[in-house]
Amino acid sequence: MIQAGTGIDIFHEVIMSFKRNTLAASIALALAVPLGAQAADSAELAQIREQIKQMKESYEVRIQALEKRLQQAEVIAGNAQAKAEKAEEKIVQSIVAPAPSTSTGTFNPEMSLILSGTYANLSQDPANYRIGGFLPNGGEIGPGRRGFGLGESELVVAANIDPYLRGQFTLAVTPESTVAVEEAFVQSLGLGNGLTVKAGRFYSGVGYLNERHAHTWDFVDAPLAYQAFFGGQFKDDGVQLKWVAPTDLFVELGAEVGRGSNFPASNRAKNGSGSATLFAHLGGDVGVSHSWRAGLSLLRTSPQDRTYTGAGVTNSFSGNSRLEIADLVWKWAPNGNPVNTNFKLQGEYFRRHEDGDLTYDVNTANNTDRYASAQSGWYLQGVYQFMPRWRVGLRRDQLDGGSVDYSSNSAVLGTEAFNPSKNSLMFDYSPSEFSRFRLQFAQDKSRPEVTDNQMFLQYQMSLGAHGAHKY
Repeated sequence: MIQAGTGIDIFHEVIMSFKRNTLAASIALALAVPLGAQAADSAELAQIREQIKQMKESYEVRIQALEKRLQQAEVIAGNAQAKAEKAEEKIVQSIVAPAPSTSTGTFNPEMSLILSGTYANLSQDPANYRIGGFLPNGGEIGPGRRGFGLGESELVVAANIDPYLRGQFTLAVTPESTVAVEEAFVQSLGLGNGLTVKAGRFYSGVGYLNERHAHTWDFVDAPLAYQAFFGGQFKDDGVQLKWVAPTDLFVELGAEVGRGSNFPASNRAKNGSGSATLFAHLGGDVGVSHSWRAGLSLLRTSPQDRTYTGAGVTNSFSGNSRLEIADLVWKWAPNGNPVNTNFKLQGEYFRRHEDGDLTYDVNTANNTDRYASAQSGWYLQGVYQFMPRWRVGLRRDQLDGGSVDYSSNSAVLGTEAFNPSKNSLMFDYSPSEFSRFRLQFAQDKSRPEVTDNQMFLQYQMSLGAHGAHKY
């Protein structure tokens, strides 16, 4: 029989044991909860820190990209601001200067004067200069006179005639003190649809260098190809139609018909045209630092009694002449800003076919027989502005005498097999956009028997209105 006290003691022991176990469990639980929470917090904090790190790296990349875009935008905005300032200046000038009208005293044309001078040191007599293997063209070829001399000076007068037409007149004074009308034309304004019409005397739009005046050239003289195939430059009296397409890519198409009064044509006394040209130019930008322009041109003429002097007598050619030209220009300027440094690569390729009759010694022998030729030439030049106002340039000229058939006149005119060439190196300094000083060295192998070592010192000054140069 169990006693009452003993049962109570046992119950008491059970209660105390339960309390001890509960207290131990509570203490263990109280200790376990913070440790679990701390572990969970540490994992979450590590995850948050990793996310912040990734976001920071991502934003740094995006910020760098935005900073680069900002720099490019600032350059573009600076160029746009400069253009806007020029446009504003023109607007102010148009307000200050009254618009052209028929009233006396209100005509205010743009006037400019180009002054040029040269000192030439030549190892060969320029009086004997010729381009071997090519028919003489009577144009402005060769290095000019030895010693000091004036270059070609130009007086330009231009103005808007009315809201529909603009006129320009250019008078040239040669080093020999002769005066000639270089250009005199009217040009349409606001025809719309990208169309422009020009009529009068003007430099043709064929090729790249042809329609640019000498004071905008990068070298003292024209390339040999221009001298051999154009006698310097091709200009004519006629009409030009030009169209620029409304596209992001620059597309320019043009056609001309003219009198045909200059080499390779001849001044024919006839109704109609004596020359016709077609040309197409494409161009555009590559990124923000590069731009380009390429073109193809065709010139067709039908010279009649085109005379030239050779072998001490006067000869003449009548027939057909076709000249094809391919040109390419590539320009580079960091971020589109050419002020500090820039580079221009320029080249043209010429190929001419002529077929007709050649008369040897018009006044005496008067021997007429077939003449045919296929000749070509090219030049390639690069000009680098290595610091503000200073440039250096290198040009290579090469002609290919090709095939020439004089028929029975070969006995007296010969079939000279020769490929003329020339290398030129120039340095120039431009105190401003209105003045330039140039030093040029050249090794001219235009004649088969001699090499002409040339050195030129040149100055060019622009007074008065100074329009923007073509691309």
